Amino acid sequence: MLLPDAGALPPDLSPEQIQAIIERYVSWRQKVATGRGRVGSPTVTDGPFAESCEVIGGIFMVEAASFDEVVELSKDCPHLDFGTIEFREVKPT
Repeated sequence: MLLPDAGALPPDLSPEQIQAIIERYVSWRQKVATGRGRVGSPTVTDGPFAESCEVIGGIFMVEAASFDEVVELSKDCPHLDFGTIEFREVKPT
């Protein structure tokens, strides 16, 4: 028995429904980018772990005053309708 693909869109969505989902993502990203948080362009590197291209479906890098602020900013992220979000703190280099 195959388990459902966590984070996958339902297979029976119309093009209009898919477009509406994309527009929600664009709106959420703009809210985060213009609010107290700031969305940046991530730099992706490989390390001695599982290939990130096989594990990560997408990434947003958000600059915020605290971890709690990032959680608050993400509460209405459209992805939560289809899957989960994992937060990781990134230390400046």
